[in-house]
Amino acid sequence: MNREALKLGAVEYAGSAFLSLLGATLRFRMEGAQHLTSLRDEAQPFIFCIWHSRLLPMVHAHRGEGIVALVSEHRDGEYIARVMHRRGFQTARGSSTRGGDRGLRELLRKAREGRELAITPDGPRGPARQLKLGALTLARLTGLPILPLSASGARVWRAGSWDRFMVPLPFTTVHVAYGPPVEIPRRVDDDELESLRVQVEATMNRLTDEVDLRAAGRPETEAGPSQPPDLEEGT
Repeated sequence: MNREALKLGAVEYAGSAFLSLLGATLRFRMEGAQHLTSLRDEAQPFIFCIWHSRLLPMVHAHRGEGIVALVSEHRDGEYIARVMHRRGFQTARGSSTRGGDRGLRELLRKAREGRELAITPDGPRGPARQLKLGALTLARLTGLPILPLSASGARVWRAGSWDRFMVPLPFTTVHVAYGPPVEIPRRVDDDELESLRVQVEATMNRLTDEVDLRAAGRPETEAGPSQPPDLEEGT
């Protein structure tokens, strides 16, 4: 076994163990969960849509549900994919600039199988909290509604990354908010699509500000140290 394979294995096991231990200490308070349960009661697949910085607590909250997440083919994507597989997710590899067609085809195939999908529409490299059109394109092609959501912790650590990635500290309370599903018509012109993009982005940012207020008493800013020019979409 070569050094890279050993490194991948170590990250996979250590990352999954860390999430298990951390998740066991977290307390979750859910708002708007009726939007999620209503879709599932109707056996209606959908697309989870969450900002990249808020992903980690939801990987624990929705572990073992077989959700198919889009994970970018950038350098760190293999590490993320392996940890998510350990947590009971499936992954489709691709992004809007690298392997995008492969990722989209895999998500379309999983949608036809009736699977729930997940996408971080500002990831993996930003700009933070700005929704790219890939999520809406996926919703158009699959016919699945978008379920916007966000999460925040009362006590968190922030990475020095482009989105100040949020890691809840042990024994903190995680506040989660689900918004109402958003339908994206299959036939829509560019102006209508942009209007829907702005609507979904505004909803996701409103949910994020709301959970920040509940968790910490103030909205957080997520402008990172820099925004790279070659933007991608995915986890």
